[in-house]
Amino acid sequence: MPVFARAAVVALLALAVSAPLPASAQEDVPWTVSTAANDFGADRENYRYTVEPGDLLDDALVVANRGAQPLDLAVYSADGFTTKTGQLDLVTKDTPSTGVGAWVRPAVDHVTVAPGQSTEVPFTVAVPESASSGDHAGGIVTSLTQGGVERRVGIRVQLRVGGGLAPALAVEDLAVHYSGSAFGEGDATLTYTIRNTGNAIVAARQTASVSGPFGAWRTDAAPIGDSPQLLPGETWPVSVPVSGVVPSVLVTGSVTLVPLLTDAAGSITPLESVETTAEGWAVPWLLLVLVVVIGAGLILWRLVPAAGKRRQREAHAAA
Repeated sequence: MPVFARAAVVALLALAVSAPLPASAQEDVPWTVSTAANDFGADRENYRYTVEPGDLLDDALVVANRGAQPLDLAVYSADGFTTKTGQLDLVTKDTPSTGVGAWVRPAVDHVTVAPGQSTEVPFTVAVPESASSGDHAGGIVTSLTQGGVERRVGIRVQLRVGGGLAPALAVEDLAVHYSGSAFGEGDATLTYTIRNTGNAIVAARQTASVSGPFGAWRTDAAPIGDSPQLLPGETWPVSVPVSGVVPSVLVTGSVTLVPLLTDAAGSITPLESVETTAEGWAVPWLLLVLVVVIGAGLILWRLVPAAGKRRQREAHAAA
């Protein structure tokens, strides 16, 4: 389940280590957060802004206390990152933010909410003049620390800074690993890393195959799931099994990525694909052993008669 449910991320922090919980864990804490209704809209799932360097805008977060006791919550903003499980999380409070976490500035660092009540927390988004074009992700967080454990609930903040959007992906470190049986076809594994080399948040649609020389005996991998959405500069490791590969001594692994760009309305646009290939060894060991055995037999077949004739000549000479 995604970490953000209606763009809300909940994380349990212990010993300064972030451990994401399921998004439904917001039900396990006595408060909720939502976007404020204003000129930006009502019932927004998260905060999305299209801005220019130097822009300044104001918005607000609504915090509701569902419990029976007053709540004193810390409020702060933080940069986002993609976890190893493919979920968007936010860095911890003591981790310096340099992007959205530094640009979003809550009006207060603590808020007290009475039982059954809600309150708005204003915040300002100050985009620096030096902000790079493209997508930037982070969030605004409310948290409660009890017994040395911080429980936090927040909402995603995504900015698209003008100046030119250039979504792009690359395949890095592609390798082909073959593990065949003594008879017939074998299995191969393609390993590679997807890198977001552009300035937009994108996911990757993936296809892969393995073929012999000149494209012969091509075998496609089973359908591969899309990668998670990757922030600019992030990477995602992939390992793809391919069954039924013909051991043609030298094989070629091929990976094709189609960047998937999501707009503010949630529509997904497939972009121009990128393809990368790499070669690897797929040796038919049984055939190799047979060739060696036959070769050795031919050599012996030629050497034995030759040795017999030589001995006969030596015997005649001695006589």
